Amino acid sequence: MREICFDTETTGLDPKNGDRIIELGAVELENLLPTGREFHAFINPQRAVSADTIRITGITDDMLADKPDFSDPSVVGALMEFFGDAPLVAHNAEFDRAFLNAELERCGRGPIPKDRFVDTLGIARQRYPGASNTLDALCKRFDISIEKRDLHGAVIDSQLLAGVYLELRGGRARAFEFGDVATAAADTAVAERRPRRSRPKPLPSRLSEAERRAHAAFVDSLGENAIWSKFSS
Repeated sequence: MREICFDTETTGLDPKNGDRIIELGAVELENLLPTGREFHAFINPQRAVSADTIRITGITDDMLADKPDFSDPSVVGALMEFFGDAPLVAHNAEFDRAFLNAELERCGRGPIPKDRFVDTLGIARQRYPGASNTLDALCKRFDISIEKRDLHGAVIDSQLLAGVYLELRGGRARAFEFGDVATAAADTAVAERRPRRSRPKPLPSRLSEAERRAHAAFVDSLGENAIWSKFSS
């Protein structure tokens, strides 16, 4: 099954107030394994980036001055092609959906329906009620390293999200490394169930002779119709 984990960085918190997407990153999963295909774009929002966004992401107005608008085919066209019809996985998906659909509306495109989104924040809140379920907190819970991330960025956050999503879907039963997709696939391929081998020499019983006699006396006291009598010989 093909799925897309993605993340956005924005000028602020509310697309209804004119805030825009400034960075978008996405990674492709196939049967919960990274394929190595990624999408990334810096986007000129045609407005100033907030101080909070600069502090969190390090992305400044100067960095975006020569970047394309979201409506540019190199952004919206390439993004929609990358998304295809796959489910879209995001952390706090309503936030990202609102921004995506606001940008698509500006381009004269239809919105992406809510039922295509998978919200890892909602899944985590159901599984760990009352706990902190930020992406950082979940990475810590699942022992997913965030050492490579000094600032929030759409691609690295998408990669971290993919690891979190795998854990929320049932745990790291397979290798999951973005640095070497081929190795991850190979590690999965060699995993197989093998029949359990018997010990060549059985271990000695840990029951003492006194314990064995006491157990036999107890079984006798149950009578000849007791089920233990049928299987204790």
